[in-house]
Amino acid sequence: MTALTLSTAGAATLRADALVVGVAKGPKGPVVAAGAEAVDKAYDGKLAAVLDAVGASGTEGEITKLPAPAGLKVPVVLAVGLGSVPEKDESFDEEVLRRAAGAAARALHGSKKAAFALPLDDASAVTAVAEGALLGAYAFTAYQGGETKTSKNPEKADKADKNGGPKQPLGEIALLGAKPRDKEHKAAAERATIVATELNIARDLVNTPPNDLTPEAFAAVASATAKENGIKVQVLDEKALIKGGYGGIMGVGKGSDNPPRLVKLSYTHPKAEKTLAFVGKGITYDSGGISLKPAGHNETMKCDMAGAAAVFASVVAAAKLGLQVNVTGWLALAENMPSGTATKPGDVLRMYSGKTVEVLNTDAEGRLVLGDALTRASEENPDAIVDVATLTGAMMVALGNRTFAIMSNDDAFRTSVHEIAEEVGESSWPMPLPAELRKSIDSPTADIANMGERMGGGLVAGIFLKEFVGEGVTWAHLDIAGPAFHEGAPYGYTPKGGTGAAVRTLVRLAERTATGDLG
Repeated sequence: MTALTLSTAGAATLRADALVVGVAKGPKGPVVAAGAEAVDKAYDGKLAAVLDAVGASGTEGEITKLPAPAGLKVPVVLAVGLGSVPEKDESFDEEVLRRAAGAAARALHGSKKAAFALPLDDASAVTAVAEGALLGAYAFTAYQGGETKTSKNPEKADKADKNGGPKQPLGEIALLGAKPRDKEHKAAAERATIVATELNIARDLVNTPPNDLTPEAFAAVASATAKENGIKVQVLDEKALIKGGYGGIMGVGKGSDNPPRLVKLSYTHPKAEKTLAFVGKGITYDSGGISLKPAGHNETMKCDMAGAAAVFASVVAAAKLGLQVNVTGWLALAENMPSGTATKPGDVLRMYSGKTVEVLNTDAEGRLVLGDALTRASEENPDAIVDVATLTGAMMVALGNRTFAIMSNDDAFRTSVHEIAEEVGESSWPMPLPAELRKSIDSPTADIANMGERMGGGLVAGIFLKEFVGEGVTWAHLDIAGPAFHEGAPYGYTPKGGTGAAVRTLVRLAERTATGDLG
């Protein structure tokens, strides 16, 4: 993990590999943002003119590298675009700062240390810049580099980049302008470090090849981490799942040589007055089962456990932050494979709730494992349940690749979750659960079918899940199928591959619940 420090050093005196400054898009050209005054002075007050001369505009995320003048103790000045200059008396949006810091950190992969002199008007800005930089510095290199990376010879290892190995993430980030002795600034930096650390671990899990991250392996990682952080853990293996009547989870997992697991993580606070339950879909690989996915749709299906990864990371973050709220995480883990023992279209499963489900499509498996976990979570009567899942391609059609959907049995709770997501910089959109679609999942054979109308398929999935939420329990469903895994070029603090979608939303929800400020 990249180190983060709050530095009292001046921009002109700090030694580093690079110095990051912000540049905004003004009406007459680039404008140097607050925080970079000493840097501008080193350029004789002409930094904006120099940037203009080399074609920089200040567009969001734009990266421009300049050789540093003699007055600075860094070799490179990196200017990152912040977009349009804010209106008078306004500050840069936190998400703008988060993305800019992330873009700068990504551009500095391979560097040992960088100083960030971006606008830090308050503790919220400290959080945004710190979080963005730490998330942008992420790289998944565990399976790259071969012998060079694992060499016991330090000199050989240091030359990995030059020899074609992966560049390592930026080693250290120094935030200039933040005050290490200011309680709010210090707390902001500590929170950002915890959230970014756990979010990056969620990314690691999503990026891990499915031959290494089986349900059993995921459960082992969760168990070890939970115990290290004072979180109680319970793992139900296949024998316990069969005995307990978890027909949904077993039905999905029985076609694989890697049996399923249901993991319960319990963080409790002695002064907590509220309890949240987070439920995550954890399909460690999704082939579609007997309803095999078509060619071209299998390559990224290691990401189908991103919901469980988000839940795991959020519970650990809540524990590390010491939030005054009880948080229980449920990881519904299975591998969906075709074989002679796999569930077939037309089979009927008896769920943990007692309901029977006719399986019309074995590729609609996420709702089956979630159904069992939602019923089990409901038995403990939490104040609210939030499930997180890469559930439907239909929701990607509706909202694209960067926005997740929010459905709920409580309109006010759905609104609160949406506001929280937007606050922390995660794009989301509230979606309905139309009553008329419920009839489409009626089954002539069982209590309910796992498929319904194709049009509005993402909403039908939400309606199916609602059937397994306990009566009177407030519930929200986050369909993160779009933003959970990014296949394009990196942008801002978002890397290629696993993104850690929904972690920040869940953590902020836990914080708001702990302080009674949920709305």
